[in-house]
Amino acid sequence: MAEEEYGSFVDWAQMGDMAKSSGPTKVDCKDLKEFKQMARQGYWAKNHKLRAQVYQQLIKAIPCRTVTPDAEVYRDIMKSTGSKKPSSHIPLPEFVDGNPLPKYCLKAEALSSAHQIMNCLAGQFPDVSHCPSLPAVTALLLHFSQDEAQCFEHVSRLLACNEPGKRLMDQTFLAYESSCMTFGDLANKYCAPAHKLILATAQDVQEVYCDWQRWILGDLPFSHAVRVLDIYLVEGYKILYRVAIALLKFYRKHKAGDQTSQAAQPPEDSEKVRADIQAFVKGIASTVSPEKLLEKAFSLRLFSRKEITLLQLTNEKSLQQRGITVKQKRRNVQLTLNPETFSSEIVSAKEMRDIWSWIPERFALCQPQLLFTTSNHGCSLTRFYSHCEGYEPTLLLIRTTDGDVCGAFLSTDWEERKRGGNKLSFFGTGECFVFKLKPEMERYEWVVIRHPELASSKTQSEGDSVATEGENGNNLQQPDKSAGELSPFLSALHFNLTSKNTSMFMAGNFDSIIIGGGEGNALYIDSELNHGRSATCATFDNPPLCAETFQVSLLEVWGFQDTIAS
Repeated sequence: MAEEEYGSFVDWAQMGDMAKSSGPTKVDCKDLKEFKQMARQGYWAKNHKLRAQVYQQLIKAIPCRTVTPDAEVYRDIMKSTGSKKPSSHIPLPEFVDGNPLPKYCLKAEALSSAHQIMNCLAGQFPDVSHCPSLPAVTALLLHFSQDEAQCFEHVSRLLACNEPGKRLMDQTFLAYESSCMTFGDLANKYCAPAHKLILATAQDVQEVYCDWQRWILGDLPFSHAVRVLDIYLVEGYKILYRVAIALLKFYRKHKAGDQTSQAAQPPEDSEKVRADIQAFVKGIASTVSPEKLLEKAFSLRLFSRKEITLLQLTNEKSLQQRGITVKQKRRNVQLTLNPETFSSEIVSAKEMRDIWSWIPERFALCQPQLLFTTSNHGCSLTRFYSHCEGYEPTLLLIRTTDGDVCGAFLSTDWEERKRGGNKLSFFGTGECFVFKLKPEMERYEWVVIRHPELASSKTQSEGDSVATEGENGNNLQQPDKSAGELSPFLSALHFNLTSKNTSMFMAGNFDSIIIGGGEGNALYIDSELNHGRSATCATFDNPPLCAETFQVSLLEVWGFQDTIAS
């Protein structure tokens, strides 16, 4: 019986329908792809004993460090320490950062077991300095463990995983904080309406997003969390991002149906928004089934695990450069734009904050720094380059004589244009985007973000050139591609695409600057920074950002000043 073998810690009265074992009783499968399909379909979800056995099989297959503590180590520790204290006398390790132990469907006395297990883990893994997900993972696995020692071994293997490129649990503040930044980047790109809602209701968006893991590992009801665990043990960390974004989408739908939230209100204290999301996630079972949640999660067309890993590593590097490697008081990102000190002739402080909400998280902590403006530096492309070179990224703002306002976030230093010699060559990365603010506000990202199928591993020949609608019909040369490093999000220069036109981000020479290419240019500005054109382009799949031909009234370029590092 499951209750006897794998349910000694479970309060079966709380398990509801999950207490009734049904469906398959064994899994004859060793192929990872087949396991993946079965996990997503919930093949073992209705049989408690089978699920426990599958978990044991999956966890034993995780490649680990040579010396990884097992069940026997735990038993030896217990023998040497004697009787177990009640849970109230066993504080959780400091590295869980105050995250409580979710009770789920555990017996009251099982909580002391979970506390004991985590404290033994703390002693065996002295290198773990920040692991807020540990309480929830331990509590979940305890439901499917024969005894404390087995649960200890299972969690140990998750912590000791050393498979290259596979991530299971954050174990340092740097890894955790970069995951929060990465979630912010993904929410910004794949869940824009919900991101906009959080931006409008919370004073500090990143403070809200720092709870993203807890939504899944802590706040989700047991029936939902355990279905996520099924897939997490097979596929790893990426499923957590998927489910968190799905939760954000459902939260936004919930708020859209809330009549009291329809009227525009000033941003609230972030703690209130965090509590509101937490309450929604805890009560999600009344409106969203586990199957519906996973269906939404897998309908998202995210980048691959490799690409998300590269993004997370980039965010880690950014935090290291700022000296943020241990926990410290969180800085309010929204205060980086001080309306009392910010001054632009094109946009207000509020409009600049809206733009700031679109940029990658690792730059959102920076202060805007005015590098160039035609009102002070004149209408000269030469002076434009001299003031902007050496800065990366930059933000281009344009106001036309018709009163339209548009611009672009440009990921790469304008000095890169010189690599093309006398040819007008495209450069930049997939983080570039174009936008319009007036008469209406809209952002247009790299088309591959919305259509990942455009990405391909097919190699293009070097030196291909692409005709654009630039001045004098210039041919623009594609950047050289390297097969070594693939990252469409961060280094599109090294990413091969089925269409050349979808990676034409920015270009410039003594005649003009161009943003976006392929069947047109999102923005084309002449050498006098006076006249321009805007059209649909393949790279951003944008409509014209303003009148198709326009005269520049004012042009500004802003850099990103790292106030933390300084």
